[in-house]
Amino acid sequence: MTTTTADDRAVGPLLRAWREQRRVSQLELALRADSSARHISFIETGRSRPSEEMVLRLAEHLDVPVRERNALLLAAGYAPRYAETPLAAPELDALRDGIERLIQGYEPYPALVLDAMYNVVAANRGILMLLDGIPESLLAPPLNAMRLTLHPEGMAPRIRNLRAWRGHLLEQMRRQVALRRSEPLRALYEEVAAYPLAHDNDEDDENDHGEDLEPPAYFALPMRIEHEGRVLSFVSSISTFNTPMDVTVAELAIETFLPADPATVKYLQGFVS
Repeated sequence: MTTTTADDRAVGPLLRAWREQRRVSQLELALRADSSARHISFIETGRSRPSEEMVLRLAEHLDVPVRERNALLLAAGYAPRYAETPLAAPELDALRDGIERLIQGYEPYPALVLDAMYNVVAANRGILMLLDGIPESLLAPPLNAMRLTLHPEGMAPRIRNLRAWRGHLLEQMRRQVALRRSEPLRALYEEVAAYPLAHDNDEDDENDHGEDLEPPAYFALPMRIEHEGRVLSFVSSISTFNTPMDVTVAELAIETFLPADPATVKYLQGFVS
């Protein structure tokens, strides 16, 4: 059984854990942070207490998430630097309005905004179109994009290249679990990874829908999903905010789905108009 001691929660061991996770040597980190390997060693072993500026500098060079930078500051005896403002707070009115205009302006193509747990905090009509027929149990708040996509009663049965798309999503989640070291996110990953495949609906069955046996070449892995008897193809892009100064904002991601073929463009323009 592994136990956690007070020393494990001190800033030195926490910084060492982040450095080792990023596979950066003490010397490399020292060069990046304009310090010395000796000073980094002293910080990690508790022989030297880093300044607030040094904690933030090391966290920046180790790509530590904003939420965890606050934890490092607290462990070093300093106040948190980054606020965590509820998304519904008046202080974030401009952010919410901007996000809504952005995803609505992307219509008729699907777009949504996710938090750190892949919960949907905003979505446009293109996304709502893809949720047609999803059971109410999966649509109850908080709406979770990973559950909606991979659950055998969700979108999964309609995704024609489910194995490939599922693999892409699970790998994305694995990277986020490693980056954020979040136990709730790890639990979500384990939950959706355990979902059974809805059915074997990979591309080798495409001719059942009157399409070519050989799918067209794409410039990126598409999500190929059925909607009202048509197979639509999308590639996704994820955007985050540069240099966020708030934990909530730092953990938001805007995902947009670009039509991957002319047939999908034509269908969406006719469907949403």
